[in-house]
Amino acid sequence: MPQYENLRGHDLYCYEWENDGQAVVLLHGGLSKTSSWDYIMVPALEDDFHIFAYDRTAHGFTGDQKGSLHFDFQCREAIAYLEDFVKEPAHLIGWSDGANIALMVAIQRPDLVKSIVAIGGNFHYSGVKQPFGDVVISPEDQAEYNLISPDAPDTLLEKSIRMNAIWISEPTLTVKEISTIQCPVLVLVGDDDVIDHHHTIELYEALPLGQLAVIPGTSHALLKEKPDLMNAVIIQFLEDLTYPVTWMPVRRINNQQE
Repeated sequence: MPQYENLRGHDLYCYEWENDGQAVVLLHGGLSKTSSWDYIMVPALEDDFHIFAYDRTAHGFTGDQKGSLHFDFQCREAIAYLEDFVKEPAHLIGWSDGANIALMVAIQRPDLVKSIVAIGGNFHYSGVKQPFGDVVISPEDQAEYNLISPDAPDTLLEKSIRMNAIWISEPTLTVKEISTIQCPVLVLVGDDDVIDHHHTIELYEALPLGQLAVIPGTSHALLKEKPDLMNAVIIQFLEDLTYPVTWMPVRRINNQQE
């Protein structure tokens, strides 16, 4: 059952599915929450992996803190969570902002990361193809927020405005930084993703141990549009993290083993 845990002085809403397998940490998208996607991810993983997740600060059931929506804050929080609760190197599966955070953690603390599945991630803010418009809060979103968030109702609009401002200036990782990631990384996007395809290819080609999957007929919400196909690709990746040896290597030609 999910419950609040104290992470270095702040109450974090945490999830854990018991299993003796290797640790997997789910990192949800920006202005989202764990329960927006755990029902898609957990059934495919829980028999073989020990799954952890948490609502990041200012998201879902977890209250806000000063500066919490900035990526540096969220990266530090993820590192603290891995150190204090997971307590072992983990496979990180991140969607959107969660993918960006996973990449940041792998750069700063490679000892905490076994592999990454980066779903719809952008290592630099320039990789987002679609401009952000004015913030509009639907009645349904406001009603849900009022029900689950420990923060005041009017903070949903305030957080959304803050987040939009951050998305046009963060994250700011470089190709050089991405190239230092030494764990296997699956870059996974929809063929009509909000992330520019050129940016996705740049991310994939910068990763020494990268793999790329484009899910046909999907958008940035690919995990809800074709969950079975997406999960099949993820499971195949996690089951065999060895470096791919292909018959006709082009991009991997310098790294191919005989």
